[in-house]
Formats: sequence, structure tokens, C-alpha cells
Amino acid sequence: MSNVREFDVVIFGATGFTGKLVAEYFQAQYGNDETVKWAVAGRNETKLNDVKQSLGISENIPSIVVDGDDESALNAMTKRTHVVLTTVGPYQIYGEKLLSACADNGTGYTDLCGEPAWMHQMINKYEEKAKASGANIVFSCGFDSVPFDLGVHFLQTHAKQQTYEPIEYVKGRVRGMKGTFSGGTAASLKATMAAAHQDKSIMAALINPFSLAGNEMIQAQPDGNKPYLDEQLGTWVAPFIMAAINTKNVHRSNYLSQYAYGKTFQYDEMMMTGPGEKGKAMAKHVAGDKSLASDDGPKPGEGPSKEERESGFYDVLFIGTAANGEMLSVSVKGDKDPGYGSTSKMIAESSICLCKDVSLSGGFFTPAAALGDKLISRLQANAGLTFTIER
Repeated sequence: MSNVREFDVVIFGATGFTGKLVAEYFQAQYGNDETVKWAVAGRNETKLNDVKQSLGISENIPSIVVDGDDESALNAMTKRTHVVLTTVGPYQIYGEKLLSACADNGTGYTDLCGEPAWMHQMINKYEEKAKASGANIVFSCGFDSVPFDLGVHFLQTHAKQQTYEPIEYVKGRVRGMKGTFSGGTAASLKATMAAAHQDKSIMAALINPFSLAGNEMIQAQPDGNKPYLDEQLGTWVAPFIMAAINTKNVHRSNYLSQYAYGKTFQYDEMMMTGPGEKGKAMAKHVAGDKSLASDDGPKPGEGPSKEERESGFYDVLFIGTAANGEMLSVSVKGDKDPGYGSTSKMIAESSICLCKDVSLSGGFFTPAAALGDKLISRLQANAGLTFTIER
């Protein structure tokens, strides 16, 4: 990206619950770093300044007043920065005008999107424009889908170092997790399902595991929709609610890398619930849990306390049989709750990485395809994630 822009990163939506956490992280990690130029943006200048004051952010960090519906203001903002980091979702409702401005102006873009049908639509609509302008658009830079997308990338790198061949079938298995999904995730799920009932093409994009990867069904995928006893791992497993987006991003990473994982690559995600009757009962309970989509689920703008965020964690195993028959596995762990504490750090580091560490020529990317090992290094150094080779 050109070095003539005023900012490296603008945090759009800094007065929202997650946006404020991102601003807090920027202040803690980069507040005294003169090599990182950043600003906060939102609709209300008073609220932006209140956020800065409450977090001890210097008055020298600009507050940019811009409404997400104001195309002129969005264009002006995107021309001033290398990357816009947006936490303003559901993106299918609030995201297109900002994304369009970034595509027009060659501006990098990162978000927390877990809305595959909208992502599919935006890729089809704006990819050629983004390539022409040099805008690098990176969806899903939070818990969906950074640990999973990078986890598969990390395992496949390990496999190639051992056998020179990728693993054909990777299992993503959530071994442990404490925390809550964000209100934005819940709102996005509800908006997606409402749209799918109105438009059959949206439902088709949700069902097709390759809807972000050229649409062609190049390899049948495992059915991750029912609990079962995974005899290989000695545990019952249950459907994982984020699999619908994470699997599509992983397949897009494979697609963007000219099938570095192979054209016969298979991937699924499940939650491990334990062995025996207790594990079976828990798997069935998880499979029947619809609370995220209910009216009692988390609301946008709401979230857990600092203590709850600090006590959260996640532990995800990625495992598969290598070309030589050996079982290989890696893990990705986070030291904060997934939906808020860890997510705010992941999107912050993704945005800095996109600006500082990689050279791309424009288009729509996944975290693994755009940022890969550079982001893994940043997350381990700064954001409380660990990537470990287990076998």
C-alpha cells in the first residue's frame, strides 16, 4: 500500500461494545508506538471522545465522525487510511457501503464477518473492483475464523515439512471453550436466516461448502450436523455452531492458494464432549441448543464483564493422517473468552499485519491466505494465542 495516507488503521465503530475493546487494545499495545498511526471513527463525536477519555487514549488520536450510510463521508475516511477495521455488524445490514468505498479507493478492510451468504455476494459484486484498485479485503478476522483458518494452515505446513504432502482430511475439534458468543454473532445469525427464507440463492450459499471458493463442488465433505462417537479420538463430538462459516473460509484459503491443501481436501469442525454415556448425553444437548438464535441470546452492544472476558479461553485441536500414515496434530489456544476478549485482539493484529507485514495486489482474502505465518507470529507475540505442534 502507498505510504502517503494519514493513518495505518481506522477503527470504525469504536463506540460499540467490541469496537471499544479494539480501541482499548490499540491503546495498550500501540498507544506509545509512533510507528503505528491510528484513529477512531463513528457517528457521534461526543461518544467517540468519551471512549477515548475512558480508555486514556490521547487527544492526539483523531476522532473521525462518519455515518455508515453517508457515502461521501465513507469515501473521505477511506482515502485517509491504509486499512479500515470495522466492528459494525450485521454486515449484511450495515457493511456494504463501507466495503464499496474501500474497494473504490484501494483501502484495506478487515471485519468480524460470519455471514457467508453476504460474503459470497460481496465477492461476486466487488472483487474485480478491489483487484483493480488494489484494495485488500479480509473477512472474518475474529474468532470466526482466525483460529480455525490459521489452525488448518499451521497443520498443513507441519504436514508438508514432515512428508512434503498435505493432509487430505483435517478434523477441527474444539476441546475446550469458556466464554460467550458476541451479540453481533447472534444478530448476524438471525439476519442471515431471515434473508435465507426470502431468497433461495442465499440458502444455496449457506448450504454449499464451496460458496466462497468458486462454488464448484469439487469434493464431498463430511457431515458435521449430527453427534457421533469419534472412535479415532475416543470421544463423542457434537456440531459446532461456527462450522458453517469457518469451513467455508478454510476452503476459500485452499482455493486462493491454488489448492495447496489438495483438490480432494476435506474438513469439518465439531465440539468434543467426552467419552461414554456422559459424553453422548452432552453431545446431544449441544446439538439441540438453539439459544444463540433465540430472543434470549446476546444482544448487539452487550457483552460480558471484564472478569468474565479475562477468565475465558478456548482450545482447538487440528488433526489428520499424513501421507506416510502418521497421525499429526496441532492446537490453537486463546487466553481470553472467544467472542470478545480474544476477538478484539485478533482483528487488531490482523489489521496491523495487513498494513505492515504483507504485500498484496488487491482482492478478497481469508486471514490464512492474506496474512498466514505473519499473523501467527503477531498473535503469539501480542494477543495471547498459542500455536503448538502436538505430534
